[in-house]
Parts: sequence; structure tokens; C-alpha cells
Amino acid sequence: MFQENSTAAALDQMAAQTQAATSCDTSRRQFINHAGRGLLAVGVATALPLASAEAGDLGGLGLPAATGPLDVKLPSLSAPTDPKSEDPFNPDAPDRRVGFAIVGLGRLALTEILPAFGKSKHARPVALVSGDADKMSKVAQQYGIKASSCYSYQTYDNLKNNPEVEVIYIVLPNALHHEYTLRGARAGKHILCEKPMATSVKECEEMIAACQKAGKKLMIAYRIQYEPLNRMAQKAVREKTYGTTKLIQMMNCQNEAHDQQWRHKKALAGGGSLPDVGLYCLNTTRFLLGEEPTEVSAQIYSTPGDDRFKEIEENVSFTLRFPSGVISQCISGYGTFNAKSYAVHAETGTIKMDPAFSYNGLAQEREHAPGGKQTTEKPSNPGKDQFALEMDHMAECVRQNKTPYTPGEEGLQDQRIMEAIYQSAKENRPVKLTIGVGKTDAFRGTPPSEEAS
Repeated sequence: MFQENSTAAALDQMAAQTQAATSCDTSRRQFINHAGRGLLAVGVATALPLASAEAGDLGGLGLPAATGPLDVKLPSLSAPTDPKSEDPFNPDAPDRRVGFAIVGLGRLALTEILPAFGKSKHARPVALVSGDADKMSKVAQQYGIKASSCYSYQTYDNLKNNPEVEVIYIVLPNALHHEYTLRGARAGKHILCEKPMATSVKECEEMIAACQKAGKKLMIAYRIQYEPLNRMAQKAVREKTYGTTKLIQMMNCQNEAHDQQWRHKKALAGGGSLPDVGLYCLNTTRFLLGEEPTEVSAQIYSTPGDDRFKEIEENVSFTLRFPSGVISQCISGYGTFNAKSYAVHAETGTIKMDPAFSYNGLAQEREHAPGGKQTTEKPSNPGKDQFALEMDHMAECVRQNKTPYTPGEEGLQDQRIMEAIYQSAKENRPVKLTIGVGKTDAFRGTPPSEEAS
């Protein structure tokens, strides 16, 4: 998620003990100690080539400024028998979009989140928060963000005085999500927090309570639940397109770099492959089925002598049992070649996603046998930006006063289950679960709008 480290004194002490870290990581530790002021400004010119005209005289043609929705309609160029052509992008005017402050300028923020604003309809970057002042200055110029809207971690609380910021998007190491959510809520801002939500059930509960007390929304950035192909898979499962689902297989593995990154430090990450990549397997299974598991059983293994896994786990295998009888087998790993896939096995067909959890390039296959002849279908990928979709959903919830589809309660439930997985592996026995069992979509809010499908 982001390679800047803690402001807390306890984490400062840990950082001082990790002198083997790269100079880049060291500078990030120092900068997070300083705390900075960095708001993401508008600067998304690609979305509105006529923005300036619509704010004035429509390109000098003497037409009045638009006052309602800016939706533009175009006739189709294709016959009904051909694939439907794309509708115009139709974003909101910049001054109508919800302003986001991005907290943390690591790899995820710079390579995925900030560029996604160019494909967003309802959100815009208006502020940055970082400990690296030089990097933040460059990013601010790239995205047209005012210098006055750039904050350190020490001045983070001053976001309360910036009326352009409505949502704070927290993209920090896992152990910092709790602190910056609480501070953001006290600053009177809505919170979009990267996954995992936090490092303990207690922290998750406190984050929910803080946002409720402040009267602000809390959403966890489960991008897969907003991605079109995964939503198509969910629809097929829920509607029993291929009969009753019986078994699910989930895998999310990657080979971590041999360095001293924060993901290898339990105090910052909270765990290893499970809360980072295994969480996708857990959350996506729950998303597809709409059920909550009644039991988990797990095994954990880390390669002896591998410095990456002195504090955190390498491989986790866990099985989820659901009230309907579905069994989901999940594997996460930090030491194998990249593999991100799942398969849903139902009575008359199988839905496969490979890759399933990547930032782009997702692909789906459906295998079934209509008329007794085995057939493979490959739905086309709409190519929507997952981060733009989740930010637009958050923006819509703010504007329309709706509960996000993936609120804090969704993140809390995953944290409960992950703690049960760790318990099962430690005690070498299945662990029973009861919370949310018997309810459909027990912890989810308002579904995304149709335009996000």
C-alpha cells in the first residue's frame, strides 16, 4: 500500500532498530515523524476538455453555462446487431466533484490512485499529505495541487480548515490506519481507508465509533467489490446461473522483494501474506456468496532462514465453511511466483477469474455444457479503473448521504475472521464463527450505481 512509516513513538523506536533498511525507507520514516500537509487539488484536465467553456460561454459560442447535470447524449453509430458503442464519459464539472485528500505518497498512491482521478466522474484530488516534502512538491505540481494544500503528518489535523477536502483517503502502512482515521474523523472529514482496515478488532471498532461520533462516513477500499467482472461473477452466483454453488478455490500469491520494507515488520503490517493478499480471498468469497462463514480452519508455514519472514508469516492455507454448505479453500503466499485467481464450482458450470485480483487486465471464463456440449465463454472486460470506481462510489455516498457498500463494519468482519484464522493455525483446530451468520450481505451498505457496472 504505501511505503512511509509511523509517527508513533513506539514505531519510531522500532524504526531506529532497523538500520538495515534502504535509505529510501529511512527517509520515509523520518518524514512520517514530521507529519505533513498535502491536499490533492483538482488538476484532472483529461476528463473535461470543455470544462472551461461550460463554466463560461461554451467556447466563445455565446451559450449560457450549464446549471444541471452535464450528461451529453450521442446517437449510436452501430446497428442493433453490433456491440453497443461507448456513451460519452460525462463527468461532473470540477467544482461539483467531491474533493479528496490523499494521505501517503507510496507506490499505490502514485501508480494507481492519483492517476485514477483522470477516469473519475465524481471525485477530484484537492490535497496531499506526506512526510517527504520534496516528493510531495513534485506530485502537487503534476496534479495541479496548491502548495497551501500540501500537509505534513504533523500538520495533518489542519485538514479541518480546508473546505475543499470532503474525503480523506488513507494509504498508509496497516498499523497507521487506526490513528489517521481517528484524527481524520475529528477533523470533520469522511474517511476512505485502504485494506486491511486495521491490525485488530479493537482498532476497527474504535474507527467505526469515531466516524459515527463525528457523523462522517467510513468506507474500506475493497476495490474488487466495485470491479465489473467480479460483480458479474457475483450476479451469476447469487442468481444461480449454473445452479447451486458447491466449492470455491481462491489463490493470491506473490514473491516479495528481499528488502526491509514495512510489510515485513509486524508492528507496521500486523501480519504477513494473510492481511495483505490473503484478505482478497477471504473478502471476495464473502462478497460472491453474500454469506458469512460458520467455521474456519488454517495452516501457516514460513521458510526457515528467510529474513523476510522473521516477524510475519509467508504462506497461509485456510478453509471457510458456510451455512449453505459451500466450502471455500483459500491460499495466500509471499514467496511464490505471482498467482491471483479463483474458481467458483457450481452444479452445471464453473466461473473462473484469472487474473482476479490484479489492478488491471482481469479476465473471466465460464465453462458449462448447454445441450450436452462443453462450452467456454469469455465475457469482455469493460476496462473500468477499479480505483476510480471505488472513489466515485464514495463520492456518491457523500453527495447522496448513503452508506458505502463496503463500510467499516465490512472491514471489521474480515478482521474478526482473520484473527480466527490465526487462532486456528496456532491451536491446530477449527474455530467456530457466529457473527453475521444467517444474514445476507450482513455488513454491506448501498450497492454501487449501475454506471459503475
